[in-house]
Amino acid sequence: MTEPDKSAGAVQPELRALRERIDELDREFIRVVASRLAICTEVAAVKQGTDTPVIQPARVRDVVTSRRQLAIDAGVDPDFAEQLFRVLLAETHRIEVAGHRPDAAPEKSAAASGVRSGLDTVATRVDHVVVAVQDLEGAITSFTGSFGFHRSPLAGGEVPGVAGLVAGGVTIVLVGAEASPAVADYLAANGGGVQHIAIEVLNAGYARACLAEADAALLTNVVIDDDGHEQFFAARDAASGVQFGFISRTGHRVGIGAANVLALFDTLVQH
Repeated sequence: MTEPDKSAGAVQPELRALRERIDELDREFIRVVASRLAICTEVAAVKQGTDTPVIQPARVRDVVTSRRQLAIDAGVDPDFAEQLFRVLLAETHRIEVAGHRPDAAPEKSAAASGVRSGLDTVATRVDHVVVAVQDLEGAITSFTGSFGFHRSPLAGGEVPGVAGLVAGGVTIVLVGAEASPAVADYLAANGGGVQHIAIEVLNAGYARACLAEADAALLTNVVIDDDGHEQFFAARDAASGVQFGFISRTGHRVGIGAANVLALFDTLVQH
């Protein structure tokens, strides 16, 4: 487990040089992003004089698919590249819509963000949401038919009673009573609904140490699965009824595994 780094000790010259190269690439990356968004602003202006809709699904699909292939050709994980471009596409849409607003955009500065907590430093996104359901097949039909999700294979193979559903960059894992006696007990005690929200963090050991230092109620230590994912869980928050999981994808970039999900239900029974 990696503990919070309390020191800013001396950095080796080789490491310092590499970090300087990364800093310069990041500056160039921001310049490229700024140029891309500036062109998007021009696109928005052109669309204003036509009947062209803000969102064109065919174009979005083409961007996601072609950029995935570019990533493969460059030796970059395509799932990671898709995440980047979905964020860019969301910002593109925001720019086009915000351009119609009469109010001025609020000023922002680096100083205005304030002091960042330990979790604030390493949390990146909601990785997935686990939902306990009384009727698994009915829930699958609702999510796929009404909401447009599609079934996605679970890492480690399919497990009866557990279904992975994906729409774009959103992953939901449905778990029914037939998955295990622990799940059945959970449903009997709590009913259906969101069982936990999994937050992706850069380093699970660091995140857990920070939360422990803040006296957060933690349910497990950091465990590492066969794919190299580091994961731990907090206890259910009495004030909100929310339970968080924290996952660091330090191994192979694969989807969430059913075994990981069911292990939490077993842990809840033990507690």
